[in-house]
Amino acid sequence: MAARFARLGISEDDLDESFVHSGGKGGQNVNKVATCVVLVHRPSGMAVKCQRERTQGANRLIARQMLADKIEEERLGRESARAQAAEKIRRQKRRRSRRAKEKMLRAKHAQSHRKALRGPVRGDD
Repeated sequence: MAARFARLGISEDDLDESFVHSGGKGGQNVNKVATCVVLVHRPSGMAVKCQRERTQGANRLIARQMLADKIEEERLGRESARAQAAEKIRRQKRRRSRRAKEKMLRAKHAQSHRKALRGPVRGDD
């Protein structure tokens, strides 16, 4: 984690870390202990909140990873993994052009014709 922070130019001095009570599942531990971590990167103004785990230590680590992901995504822009995944889904949902539809249908008809020819062989009876 330290190496990733160094690569992104994030220092621990730039982070404001606070702890608040979590909500949801976790029972008495969640209600009594401040396990939710709020992490703010002062120079960029980015903030993340993590209450995924029941322990504060685990949430601190996850919050740092989330913050690094967020800063990396902002700096890399379109090259980030999340942006690539979103673009892939966008392409998949996009409507096909008329030419692409016709080409796909021609291929389907050709395949069905090939399958129709696979019928039983009739011998000389």
